[in-house]
Amino acid sequence: MQHNLLLILFSALLVNNIVLMRFLGLCPYLGVSRRLDTAGGMAAAVFFVMLLATWITWPIYHYVLQPWHLEFLRTAAFILVIASLVQFIEILLKRIAPALYTALGIYLPLITTNCAILGVTFIVINENYNFIEATVFAIGTALGFALALLLMAGIRERLELAPIPEVLKGAPIVFIMASLMSLAFLGFAGFMGLSL
Repeated sequence: MQHNLLLILFSALLVNNIVLMRFLGLCPYLGVSRRLDTAGGMAAAVFFVMLLATWITWPIYHYVLQPWHLEFLRTAAFILVIASLVQFIEILLKRIAPALYTALGIYLPLITTNCAILGVTFIVINENYNFIEATVFAIGTALGFALALLLMAGIRERLELAPIPEVLKGAPIVFIMASLMSLAFLGFAGFMGLSL
């Protein structure tokens, strides 16, 4: 059991990274990765929402939707849960960290439509994880999202000081860096016998 949980954690974190290998959550990945401080705030908010969304949607699916044969309502129910959690985070950040709230700007409400969070809740159900496995998967995925976001933010901060040809400045260099990071993470495919 413990070995299985470690495989789930490292697979979600490195091998099947939600951003770099599954290509989910690209909007905040590219939009909020200009500065390390805003990237860290977004990573923390996504971590919190992803974990809580998994904790709430798993029992809703297994104890409400499945017994009543309402599996077709999964998407609507999960989006409602995620939207409510994001509203809660938004209110909380506005009160305790107004600077971070302002820095995140439009990207904070966009967590509601962050396909990485919805994707995790679906993957947990599709892989038939129990509650503990679902929690470990959500933690690994959130840490993988944070890792990708913080790495990109660090690279982008350094790129501002680098002599980049005018043609590559802005979006082109960001897409080049994202693709190189994705290729680098592909190297983890054989790690601990895990597969894509």
